[in-house]
Amino acid sequence: MAKQGTILVVDDNKAILTAVQMLLATSFEKVITITTPNKIKSVFSSEKVDVVLLDMNFSAGINSGNEGLFWLSEIKKEYPALPVVLFTAYADIDLAVRGIKEGAADFVVKPWNNQKLIESLQMAILSRKGSGSKTQGKGKALVSQESGMFWGESAAMQQLRNLIEKVAVTDANLLITGENGTGKEMLAREIHLFSNRKHQAMVSVDMGAITETLFESELFGHVKGAFTDARADRPGKFEAADNSTLFLDEIGNLPYHLQAKLLTAIQQRSVVRVGSNTPIPVNIRLISATNRDLRQMVDQGQFREDLLYRINTIHVEIPPLRERPEDIVPLSEIFLLKYGNIYNKPALQLSADAREKLKEQSWFGNIRELEHTIEKAVIISDSDTLDATAFHFPKKQKTELPEATTLEEMEYNMIKSAMDKYGGNLSMVASQLGISRQTLYNKIKRYEL
Repeated sequence: MAKQGTILVVDDNKAILTAVQMLLATSFEKVITITTPNKIKSVFSSEKVDVVLLDMNFSAGINSGNEGLFWLSEIKKEYPALPVVLFTAYADIDLAVRGIKEGAADFVVKPWNNQKLIESLQMAILSRKGSGSKTQGKGKALVSQESGMFWGESAAMQQLRNLIEKVAVTDANLLITGENGTGKEMLAREIHLFSNRKHQAMVSVDMGAITETLFESELFGHVKGAFTDARADRPGKFEAADNSTLFLDEIGNLPYHLQAKLLTAIQQRSVVRVGSNTPIPVNIRLISATNRDLRQMVDQGQFREDLLYRINTIHVEIPPLRERPEDIVPLSEIFLLKYGNIYNKPALQLSADAREKLKEQSWFGNIRELEHTIEKAVIISDSDTLDATAFHFPKKQKTELPEATTLEEMEYNMIKSAMDKYGGNLSMVASQLGISRQTLYNKIKRYEL
């Protein structure tokens, strides 16, 4: 992107101000530096500041040890929509975390990483989009600074966001559904960060990656001697998530005969380690996610209805990117900024024809596919402006399949057609066919596809 935004840097160390000014001048339109926070309001009266980079401590400080928090609150009183990024030493990280809770957009630790500093400030500018004046303090960021959740601007995502803000503070079990690449795990992290359990780390489990033989040990733990190589007691994921959030991703891939054991742990709010008979109470908030239709799986006898009711107190669905085209360009610009910094090309922007080309795509891989597309374009670009030719979307060739005469031929044709449609994205293929990835792998091997 072209240089944009005015940055106000407040730090009592003149050497730091000089170094930061030289660094930021390469990426921002204007950089203003002052050595004392007492001059902040005078700067605001004469300059339109987009982001403040605020030191946490000043030699002539007010409220010693909490100067940064004091001046953060002063700025937020008058300019609630103005992003403030805290500049902190390692020793003040706890204060910086408090600052996030009190309205700071982010914090950067000294000695700083140049890329991290620039990216944090640029993200803060993007997050202010749509809330530019001090009377517009309710504008919300396109991307969550804490979880990385990509919200965008569409009405569907803002409606989802409002729902999440209401239910996150409860302990209700949530089921998140949506296609691959829509950001289900990011949404789970966002819910956790909004919850009363945010002070404990969320524990994530990929249910599709756990082998059946290790299911109980991974989730419920084991005691010493329970099986070969069990040389010590080991807590499972349920215990690790005690007083926090347990996120079960790809729950639709859990084999039917193991679903009863999961249901028992959820119902009884306790687990029994493998090799033990002693129940251990656990206090968890459960969030599950899947790209499969669990109701259909219940009808087909592949998923327990009682388990579905337990995990589905509140159901939220993330709409696919193709159903919210107004989010494509804003998200593309976020990725352009991210990868421009990573690959040392910070001044990239999209041309008008590139924007239109991106909006016309179906994005069956959703946000993940969009991110990879932007990254590739950034890597190969030799210009500051990415036009339509920077993005290549080969047309899928339609394959005429012979008419099926047997069930096996029909199955072969369905799998082949789905693989052609999704360009070899096996997760998407499995989702369309309503089968697990492991079942798909077995059939691909069987039919030598």
